[in-house]
Amino acid sequence: MNYSFFDFLTLIGALGMFLYGMKIMSEGLQKAAGDRMQKILSSMTNNRFMGVLTGILITALIQSSSATTVMVVSFVNAGLLSLIQSIAVIMGANVGTTVTAWIISLFGFTVKIADVVFPVMAISIPLIFSKNNQRRYWGEFLVGFSLLFLGMEFMKESVPNLQENPAALEFLNNYTNMGYGSVLLFLLIGSILTIIMQSSSATMAITLIMCSQGWISFEIAAAMVLGENIGTTITANMAALSANVSAKRAAFAHFLFNMFGVCWMLIFFFPFTRMIIALVGHLNGMSTDEVNYLLDSSAALLPPEEAAKAATTVSFSLALFHSIFNVCNVLIMIWFVKVYEKIVCTVIKQKSATDEEFQLKYINTGMMGASELNLPQARQEIVVYAERVRRMFGMVQDLLHEKEGSEAFSKLYSRIEKYEQICDRMEIEIASFLNKVVSGRLSYDGKLQVNSMLTMVTEIESIGDCCYNLARTLLRKQEASVKFNEEIMTNIDALMALDADALESLIAVLSKGENADIIATYNKENEINNFRNQLRATNMENINAKHYDYQEGIYYMDIVAEAESLGDYVVNVVDAVKQQSHHKMKI
Repeated sequence: MNYSFFDFLTLIGALGMFLYGMKIMSEGLQKAAGDRMQKILSSMTNNRFMGVLTGILITALIQSSSATTVMVVSFVNAGLLSLIQSIAVIMGANVGTTVTAWIISLFGFTVKIADVVFPVMAISIPLIFSKNNQRRYWGEFLVGFSLLFLGMEFMKESVPNLQENPAALEFLNNYTNMGYGSVLLFLLIGSILTIIMQSSSATMAITLIMCSQGWISFEIAAAMVLGENIGTTITANMAALSANVSAKRAAFAHFLFNMFGVCWMLIFFFPFTRMIIALVGHLNGMSTDEVNYLLDSSAALLPPEEAAKAATTVSFSLALFHSIFNVCNVLIMIWFVKVYEKIVCTVIKQKSATDEEFQLKYINTGMMGASELNLPQARQEIVVYAERVRRMFGMVQDLLHEKEGSEAFSKLYSRIEKYEQICDRMEIEIASFLNKVVSGRLSYDGKLQVNSMLTMVTEIESIGDCCYNLARTLLRKQEASVKFNEEIMTNIDALMALDADALESLIAVLSKGENADIIATYNKENEINNFRNQLRATNMENINAKHYDYQEGIYYMDIVAEAESLGDYVVNVVDAVKQQSHHKMKI
């Protein structure tokens, strides 16, 4: 066989260029869109039909059903989409991904690539070096577009020529003439290729080239397309491995939807492919025999004019097969969304977990497909973190009134200690996740948002430290056999009530962002500061007046100072939220 190892490396390199171009193009669009993707998903998924249309729209825009599905899984993981909403969007993504096949079909086989790619690349250069973020992201998109089709062209040129390598076709013929067995075999090959390359678009491009070059028949190519539909679900399931139960269910629903679709198609496979061939002939003004001749002939063995027509017919037929199959699948399966929900909820059960267990609710370190998509998860996890610290502070309030030396006091103090350890671990996990996000292909505004979130995480951990320090002060007071009088207890209760209100206000600000009443939090901090100053001013007077002794006053002021510091950290978090809201508005 006249095909060297260098030729093989050229083919692999061309495939790499195609994949990288797809990645750059998709990420450029995602960064250009920013939070608008999330808004589209949340506002346009009120019913299953709108959900399907949303999935089609977003996938057609970002040119990757895998990216859409990972986005959907991440938003389910962050609690921004329900399971039923996600299933509908995933169904739409399957239709939207057929746009890629049409683009490859229309441009990759009918347009001379050099006539398009290099002018597009020339347009992208000034955009890439622009100081304007949006222009730079669109420049990345155009570069990705160019690399994708350049890789496609190199792949076509790197595939072995059948005239020079007739033995290759003889090798494949051993596996393409087994009837239904060949269909199942190449369905499996299509799935494996898609899993390896993590891109159904890349496998589709390879399938189109193999079929247009006469390496495989149209039926075998169609079987590979079905395999790609199964293989592409692995991306989302891998992304959901370390996600929460809802995200795992969304990813599994994607797998079930595509698997059931392939199953019914296999039953009607040969009649369906014959129907596609007849439809191609009707649309192009050709007889069925002429279409079959062009599909079964190798472009490399035909005269130039017929070769071009054969390549176009092959790409058009496969794109049509891909589109009609996915549209039919959605039209059938859309009525069974609730059935899918019941199946996935039955298979993947919710595990119960106590509040004392360390677990991140929304963040999972394995889902790093597109950096922008991970920000909503981090925001939701920060809210959970703040809620945990608020519960910890509630325990400190209870500890203040527990009988000193009692078993209940010891148990409650141990719980606070455990919460403090969990808070430390949550800070590390969330910060590590954000550092991984910021090291990816994140937009400038996204990086500013991450910086704000890192500040929030640090300040919330400091609130947890304040809670633990308050508990330790109460423990030291107990060990020193110091008792507070009623006046001190009343003042501490009043100060802690102000802190509790500030924490409640903080949760509201974190949950609502720029829509929250931030001024209320600042007002609460002013109340805490004024009350702290009042208590400090009267402390020495009370000691001199023998209301309580000096040692009692020391522990009293330690608690007052720590409670006031807690209010300061709350304001620091709110300041970071204001910064983040400002960055989001700029996107």
